[in-house]
Amino acid sequence: MTGQGERWTSEQVLALAPDDVSRTAGGRLAVPGSWSGTGTRGDAVWGHCAGSGGTPYRTVVDLNGPAFRCSCPSRKFPCKHALGLLLLWSAGQESVPVSDAGPPDWAGDWLVRRRDRAGRETDEHSGGPAPGSAEAARHRAGLRLRRIADGAGELEQRLADLLRGGLAAEGAGSAARWEETAARMVDAQAPGLAARARELGSIAGAGTDRASRLLAECALLHTLNQGFLRLEWLPEPLAATVRARVGIPVDSAALLASATTVRDHWLVLAQRDADDGRLVTRRIWLRGRDTGRMALLLSYGAAGRTPELSLPVGTALDAELAFHPSVSPLRAALGVRHGLPAPCPQPPPGGDTAAALRAYAQALCGDPWLDAWPVVLAAVTPIPDPEHGWQLADARGELALPVDPRCGERAQLWRLAAISGGRPVTVFGEHGHRGFTPLAAWGPEPVAL
Repeated sequence: MTGQGERWTSEQVLALAPDDVSRTAGGRLAVPGSWSGTGTRGDAVWGHCAGSGGTPYRTVVDLNGPAFRCSCPSRKFPCKHALGLLLLWSAGQESVPVSDAGPPDWAGDWLVRRRDRAGRETDEHSGGPAPGSAEAARHRAGLRLRRIADGAGELEQRLADLLRGGLAAEGAGSAARWEETAARMVDAQAPGLAARARELGSIAGAGTDRASRLLAECALLHTLNQGFLRLEWLPEPLAATVRARVGIPVDSAALLASATTVRDHWLVLAQRDADDGRLVTRRIWLRGRDTGRMALLLSYGAAGRTPELSLPVGTALDAELAFHPSVSPLRAALGVRHGLPAPCPQPPPGGDTAAALRAYAQALCGDPWLDAWPVVLAAVTPIPDPEHGWQLADARGELALPVDPRCGERAQLWRLAAISGGRPVTVFGEHGHRGFTPLAAWGPEPVAL
């Protein structure tokens, strides 16, 4: 898969993770202090990872495949130790040096046995797919689909039990019970279903509207489960949306190699990082100058490291994007760049608040699990209302969008008000069922909020 010295990027490593929990845990282990005896040679990486007991875990990765071996008891594949080792290796020679002596006996023996077995299976045509082959990849994908289907079936039973007992019953939205359900969905390699199970648990203390909120979330989760269990009957764009919502990743390299790319001058509208202390997730929003299409780029950095991809807000980039398949394609992979980002101080064309509502409604028709949709609002004025919360009002004052209450009294809202000075401005953000989240504004020049 790679030659000596050609180390993967952190994004390539994290794409191997079976779920978000493993991705986060692997990022936490991608620090030199967790490892000893690390090394790499040829297509192998190995090391000892400190565990909770006195004996460190032995971890080895065969990059030809890839294939993983670890002495930990985890049932996940790859485990967090293999992900942490690969993330450390991706950081460069200083983190995991090239070994002149080659792998230690415990790693070398496994590598030799594995490669001998792979050679025999290929020569004898035993019927099993050769490791690293396209057939093997399809086999692994099929196994994961069956595990997710089992998880979706179990989740349907959990929802049926909840409805049978009553949504208003005491303990119906118990956070502990839904956290346990979420953990089972993680084991089923369905991080999207796990996230929605946790959302049900968070409604436990929602107040007087708890039952109605539970009903709405249960309906969405039931629809997602049934959609996945009937994938073969869905049109492909909707099937792709369902796969993405349950948490099945799309390989960016394969997408760029197979999909039709869209070339445009992409204006960088906003860039925002989310750091949970273990993994940094960077979201970059783009808008095509000629196509008018919105796009979202995601990149990751492990153990507090900044993600590699960075595009300055307010610049335009002549580049090709490959959009992930979906009913409403938004997420994209960055392909060939035809030059460096150039300053673009002019704000993008936008619409009024009614246009923002229509855009979200249209996207919601194809993806009912969508939380928000990116929109550009032209000529809106931020209004701090102590009774109803912040709002963004049209210049004519006929309609206003409420700001997502999760923004609270954050400095970004007062900064937006300062940029406006009571006058209409252009604002970019995401609008959804909770309200509008402002991410950037254009005064004399673009400003990230």
